[in-house]
Amino acid sequence: MKLFELYKKAIAAGIDNDPRGTNAVVRELEHVKKRYADLKPRDRETFDTETLENPYSDSRILFGSGDEEINGIMIGIDIDAGEILLAETLRGRNKKIDLLLSHHPGGGAFGNLFAVMYMQAEILQRFGVPVNIAEALIEGRVKEVERRLMPANHARSEDAARLLNFPFICLHTPADNMVTKYLQDLFDNKKPYRLEDVIDLLREIPEFRAAEKYNAGPGILLGSDKRKAGKIFVDMTGGAEGAKDVYQSLSLSGVNTIVGMHMSEDHRKEADRYHINVIIAGHIASDNLGMNLLLDRVIGADNITIIECSGFRRIARN
Repeated sequence: MKLFELYKKAIAAGIDNDPRGTNAVVRELEHVKKRYADLKPRDRETFDTETLENPYSDSRILFGSGDEEINGIMIGIDIDAGEILLAETLRGRNKKIDLLLSHHPGGGAFGNLFAVMYMQAEILQRFGVPVNIAEALIEGRVKEVERRLMPANHARSEDAARLLNFPFICLHTPADNMVTKYLQDLFDNKKPYRLEDVIDLLREIPEFRAAEKYNAGPGILLGSDKRKAGKIFVDMTGGAEGAKDVYQSLSLSGVNTIVGMHMSEDHRKEADRYHINVIIAGHIASDNLGMNLLLDRVIGADNITIIECSGFRRIARN
């Protein structure tokens, strides 16, 4: 499989599983194309044309032409200079590594992580939060994340891959979309009655069972195991943690329980204030599930060798 083919399949899978719905993604892409058409020639020179077909600013080919033939991939939840040096060592031991694949973004995809957060407004709208409130809350949080990312040294991992000639890709939101839809469909179909039932469903999933060995499995952050789960909102996609002021609106819209990858202390306090139950499925376990579901779609039964690193464990379902 060519690198560009793998990349395109991953973006398509992300769109197919986008919690906003594919129609909303298509509308967003049409808006970007119209904006690009209206730009002056000088502004087009610096426009990221990848956004015309890829709605996820945190997922990119960071280094490589796209024409590379991929037979072996080293995959990690994070790929930084240390992992790239590890790949060089393994290559010296005759390990076939044609591609480095990171879940979390690097390079320019990390610097532009904030842009994908706007999708959170439409996700919240689907759970009953008025879109004007959702957009107002998200806009402030997006600017906050953008300011936080500004001083970072974005190019470190990308430069290391270039110097050692490793094609390098990151797939963040497409994988997060996969795990979000998978779990939301699971809870919508199974309708767990109490929080303990939600935990039991998560523990049936191999990635979460494996995480318990590292004390990083599912747990109740707010609430108790005998509390009723009610309406469940799986909050696992959209770039970065959203606005902490959203919990009042979620409570008023009828959301009773949030299942997330992680939650900061400020967000926990706000969720507690509005009596929302919170279950933390586990960050790395959730990332593993999303990446495995994505890889099932992207590489399928292709004879591609996978080298696991940086917290990733391959569990195939097909």
